[in-house]
Amino acid sequence: MAKQKIILAINAGSSSVKVSVYKSEDASKPPTQLAEAQISGLTAPPATLDYKRASKTICKDQEAKGVDSQESAFEAILDHLTDDHELQDISDRDSITHACHRVVHGGDAPTAHVIDSATYHRLEELMDLAPLHNAGALSIVKECQKALPKATNIAYYDSSFHQTIPAAARTYLIDPKIAQRNGLRKYGFHGISYAFITRTVAEYLNKKPEDTTIIALHLGSGASACAIENGESVDTSMGLTPLEGLPGATRSGSVDPRAECSPSTVSSSTSHTTPANQAPVAPKNYTSAPHAEEILNKKSGWKALTGTTDFGQISGSSTPECQLAFAIVVDRILGFVGSYYVKLDGQVDALVFAGGIGEKGASLRTAIVDKCRCLGFELDEARNGAPIERMVQDIGKEDARHRTLVCQTDEQFEMARSCARGTEVAS
Repeated sequence: MAKQKIILAINAGSSSVKVSVYKSEDASKPPTQLAEAQISGLTAPPATLDYKRASKTICKDQEAKGVDSQESAFEAILDHLTDDHELQDISDRDSITHACHRVVHGGDAPTAHVIDSATYHRLEELMDLAPLHNAGALSIVKECQKALPKATNIAYYDSSFHQTIPAAARTYLIDPKIAQRNGLRKYGFHGISYAFITRTVAEYLNKKPEDTTIIALHLGSGASACAIENGESVDTSMGLTPLEGLPGATRSGSVDPRAECSPSTVSSSTSHTTPANQAPVAPKNYTSAPHAEEILNKKSGWKALTGTTDFGQISGSSTPECQLAFAIVVDRILGFVGSYYVKLDGQVDALVFAGGIGEKGASLRTAIVDKCRCLGFELDEARNGAPIERMVQDIGKEDARHRTLVCQTDEQFEMARSCARGTEVAS
């Protein structure tokens, strides 16, 4: 009989730590979720705890006293799990056998890795390419190794799913020697989510994943699009880093590289007119590259335009700033949907919305799909306005050429499922 696994699926964001607990007794069956805990508000104290055991909410928005970092948040969650006497499968910390960590950037890694010193060092080297997430994940890995010395730590990479992207789509037209030496190419992210979406949508359509072709949109505070042909990623909107592609809550999305070097401050008294007999002179006080990266990752996106990261609020607002932000997001998404539809030869099983905004944003879905009617996607107004209660839910018209679906993606489960099977982990 296979040994029971108690699995923590850990997702460390820039301001939160989420841990889902699963039990696996049979590698051929999906793991069972036992509990879920999340501490939010690490960057806007006081931090708060949400905790569910199975499907029962035990507490919500409970102040997490003394929690002010990702490490202390993880410790608080561990204490909460082991102190819950009704969570009988975790009598103490040694009951936990595996810890699965969502790591955004895994470089060229095609599959998950057991985290040893070499893996940890390699991920440290990649930290600058996903500053909002990799640093947090690695801090939790280190804390996990200390707090759970008997558990096996495994890194699951968002970039792994996109290793199938062909050279023409992943290659940047820069000096190939420089590109190869520095690993400068498209990697793509949200791959754990796209793996879940592909498998789950295929099951919904009564198809095998390798026979399933979709355009998937993972829309949240970080947003991306992906063309998935016969179960494999053939293109995605994010690139070398998560900054490329669609805008997000605080990310700019793709911008002209020249914008990164734009003047940070130019005096209003400075004339920009160059006399005809003089060569142009570049303005001083240009933004440095690290400062520009900070601005484009953390001080841009729809928050820069509207003052809020809440896209639901933006969608329902009539202010010019919010209406413009909404229109920009729609415009950028349509660009990728149209491009991917052509790239997939129009042989598309479904357009799939996922992520927090994709699942909840009925008005955004309407704005996008209305512009995609020429491609054969059409919404059923009643279906689109109904609550999303199933894992995969059809919101399209019955007689439309292609399906339009919403998928409640679950990265935590996807990691736990892979861990339970044990077949995709390379040591």
